[in-house]
Amino acid sequence: MNRDVEEDCSHELAEDEVSDVDVTTRVRAKELRFGIVPEVRVWFAGEPGFKASSLNERKNLPDEVEPGVTYRDAEVRWEARAKIVHPTDP
Repeated sequence: MNRDVEEDCSHELAEDEVSDVDVTTRVRAKELRFGIVPEVRVWFAGEPGFKASSLNERKNLPDEVEPGVTYRDAEVRWEARAKIVHPTDP
């Protein structure tokens, strides 16, 4: 699988840090075709502060899909992790 780690470095949550929220999903398709190239955006927001990261793993899908192309046996696994950071935390 191709791995793509999306992180905002100013609020980066390290892999070994325990998260407060962890969301994981996986989608598989025998055939998949896009009519248009989708715009994908991931963001985290919160108060008083946060650290976050997301991970995208793809199988049989390029980083940039092409409209009208049929992808077979495709799989995407996506994970988002976030941790609340209070100003008084060390």
